[in-house]
Amino acid sequence: MNLLVTGGAGFAGSNFIRHILKKYPNYTIVNLDKLTYAGNLDNLRDIEGNSNYKFIKGDIADKRIVFKVCRNFRIEAVINYAAETHVDRSILDPDAFVKTDVLGTFNILEAVKEFKLKKFVQISTDEVYGSITKGKFTEESPFLPNSPYSASKASADLLCRAYLKTYNLPIIVTHSCNFYGPYQYPEKLMPLFITNLLEGKKVPLYGDGKNVREWIYVLDHCWAIDFLLHKGALGEVYNIGTGTEKKNLEITEIILKSLNKDKKMVEHIVDRPGHDLRYAVDWTKLKKMGWNPEYDFDRAIRETVRWYQQNEWWWKKLKSGAYLEYYKKQYRL
Repeated sequence: MNLLVTGGAGFAGSNFIRHILKKYPNYTIVNLDKLTYAGNLDNLRDIEGNSNYKFIKGDIADKRIVFKVCRNFRIEAVINYAAETHVDRSILDPDAFVKTDVLGTFNILEAVKEFKLKKFVQISTDEVYGSITKGKFTEESPFLPNSPYSASKASADLLCRAYLKTYNLPIIVTHSCNFYGPYQYPEKLMPLFITNLLEGKKVPLYGDGKNVREWIYVLDHCWAIDFLLHKGALGEVYNIGTGTEKKNLEITEIILKSLNKDKKMVEHIVDRPGHDLRYAVDWTKLKKMGWNPEYDFDRAIRETVRWYQQNEWWWKKLKSGAYLEYYKKQYRL
């Protein structure tokens, strides 16, 4: 299979590329990535010499590039990881989110239609559903996004639905809970907190830390997308979850304990605007098909902490780079 992975130099996309090349050595993967601040070719340093892997620098918001890649490499399927994803950044710069998440997805859909591709898997988020106090979101739950980020992803998902219904395209949409693991850019909760503590800095915890998230180890998410690429039904929407729910304060305490730090290293900061209280998804549909997460949370978070301890070469230069002034002030980096 000739597979296009957009955003493949990012956290989740790079882990997925590595997973696919290892499991399917006969597949050819083309990685199309704009290389924004979160796109990092160091994420794929170990496989850059693989003859079945090709990197192309390009923006999915540029229709010409998307079409050229699909045509030249005879692409058969697309996994769309390319996205602006950080809620804080979407509050500061929503324009970038609309361009990448909405216009970029539109261009991919046009390419799927033009070149009659066999499958398009859209990587989306549980945040499109909004916040839920009790129970869990199902695939039929309405979209109630509360940030420019989640609104941009919801818009892209609705475009997917429209192209499915109007043009009968081979589309699968996934809504996943929060990822964590190796190669995650150190602005998200886990890598930021781990690396801050390794540097002897405090961790910035929003509000009272009682916001709840469901967590999935990135390698389990790779396995879920692999499963849906090969066994998912066209035209369907799938939630991807694990049932592992943790308050942000709990995650903080786990990381503190892992690094032998005390609660004095926690700094409570003003909560961000529109901060959703809780996300949780019902992934029964995927489970009934035979998919289950393989990684226990306690084991996976230990491995995550260990990875950042052992790979300072990777994250230190990122944290010394050009963060937005907002982050420097807010997080006291």
